[in-house]
Amino acid sequence: MTWTAPTVERRELPTVAGEREMLQGWLDFHRDTLLTKCTGLTGEQLTQATSAPSTLTLLGLVRHMTDVERSWFRKRFLGEPIDDIYFTEASPDADFDDLDPATAEAAFAAFRAEVEVCDKAVADSGLDETFETRRGTLSLRWIYVHMIEEYARHNGHADLLREQIDGVTGS
Repeated sequence: MTWTAPTVERRELPTVAGEREMLQGWLDFHRDTLLTKCTGLTGEQLTQATSAPSTLTLLGLVRHMTDVERSWFRKRFLGEPIDDIYFTEASPDADFDDLDPATAEAAFAAFRAEVEVCDKAVADSGLDETFETRRGTLSLRWIYVHMIEEYARHNGHADLLREQIDGVTGS
């Protein structure tokens, strides 16, 4: 039996909320949007690069965002000494390049699990808490804003990829 990406119910965006709830709400909305763009597609469809010469795929985007979540929230902000899931020194683009349709279900599970761990890991941290990077001092607030921007950009890519796969468009 072929695995098919399940339907995702996007969470409602907060319209009046405090800063943390608003940032978390927008981040969750964009996380859900990425998975929504994949709903109903098989592993084979999720690995189709439909915008030549780009090798970008929907499964690649899900894998990429799994490592991006892990990198910003856990590795950089919290300083956890953990490896990336897909990125390696030998293959820095493995999230996009080393795709197998048979691994789609596991990649979606890894994405969901990483999001849950990241949310719990920073739940008690203040938005003004900082950490050092090669860019200088950054805050947890910066990560939230950056992650919303990263998802928004990649969700635009996902729109185009999905439309080329089966003609589905929408928000």
